[in-house]
Amino acid sequence: MSDTAVTTATKIVRRPAAAKSWDVEADICVAGAGITGISAAIEAARLGRRVVLVDSLPALGGQAVNSIIGTFCGMFHNGPDRYQFTYGIADEILTDLGASGDLYYRIGPGWTTVFYDEVALGRWIEEAVKKAGIEMVLGANIRAASFENRRIQELDISTRYGDVRVHADGFVDASGDAVLAWLAGLECREPADGPIYGTQMVVLENVHMDKQPSREELAARMEEKAREYGVVREDGLAFFFEGKDTVALNMTHMETPLEPLAASKMGLEGRAQTRNAIDFLKSEFPDCFRDASVRAYGFPGIRQTRWIKGAYQLNVEDVRSGKEFDDAVARTAWGLEIHDDKHKLYWEGFDKGPHVHQVPLSTMISADADNLVAAGRCIDGDVAALSSVRVMGPCMAMGAAAAHSLDLAGSGSVHQIDMAALKDRLKDNLERRDYRDEACP
Repeated sequence: MSDTAVTTATKIVRRPAAAKSWDVEADICVAGAGITGISAAIEAARLGRRVVLVDSLPALGGQAVNSIIGTFCGMFHNGPDRYQFTYGIADEILTDLGASGDLYYRIGPGWTTVFYDEVALGRWIEEAVKKAGIEMVLGANIRAASFENRRIQELDISTRYGDVRVHADGFVDASGDAVLAWLAGLECREPADGPIYGTQMVVLENVHMDKQPSREELAARMEEKAREYGVVREDGLAFFFEGKDTVALNMTHMETPLEPLAASKMGLEGRAQTRNAIDFLKSEFPDCFRDASVRAYGFPGIRQTRWIKGAYQLNVEDVRSGKEFDDAVARTAWGLEIHDDKHKLYWEGFDKGPHVHQVPLSTMISADADNLVAAGRCIDGDVAALSSVRVMGPCMAMGAAAAHSLDLAGSGSVHQIDMAALKDRLKDNLERRDYRDEACP
């Protein structure tokens, strides 16, 4: 028997009648710790602002990490002239994860997509947030946003450890579902003609990469036999990570409702679809997938649910025509990627010739609010236009733009900032045309 003393003492505690709450003061509060919110928070902190970052998950990275999106899309120009669109943390991530072998550039006939290891991205985000000195409130459910005199004043937040009130001069709504705008009572938008489907991602390991089917072969077999296996989506994709034995599957479609009971069921539906997809792959492509096993399931991935009514609504013709805006803050060439059919997506690419379309600041601000900037998938656009700008390249650019807009506005209004000064700050994301060796043909 060991003679080492062990701690055995306990004490009795009881919840006090008046529960303690915590007050947090900041210059800028960012709601949402996905890639958009991370970009906004880090950019604001580097501007010398006190930043608090709020997210409902008990972890950083949002869908980029925890839903295992797996690909950086919309970050490069299409066609032979494949220069980079987005800089800031995007450039740092490409550099650092590239150096550690945690990126793979998939170069198609007219596009460049960057696959990434979600674990490595999660570590990068954690270290960057820590280095920037950003205050965090994680596992946080925002219950209310007080709104007076055209300004959000504070957020009322609940956590399992107690209630928190966040006071800030400016707010970034990077929640994905326009949570701040919704709770502040501002006008929002939802799809009028049915849901936009989400995806349950899964990563398989022990895949025989030398036996992988071509994208065309996989697509043809899915269209022919998907329903035999109970696979709902007939045009799913498999993202093979060259140099590793893993593949990320984007092969499901499930509804992502903004209603608590239905939303609680969607993850189960997504996993059931995923299991059917794995059975399909093992049966139809045994040389590649016979030894494959699940490494990780992501949280249910959500594409488009609810977004703000902005001072301007980006429309599909703006995207198709590559309309230039005086208040542009981000750019991309990603196509129209509409997931409104349970069995197939609608894709309209812009890889036949030079094309760039822009995100204007006016889509990110409400006409009725002075200190709120939306960023990411909750900016204002029609369903088709939003589908082309909600991918991670332009989302990182929008996060940076939100931080700089609020920094310039200070205690004033985002509607009255010096647009020339803002565009000068964002010129890398609007004008720069650098190339990366990995991404060139």
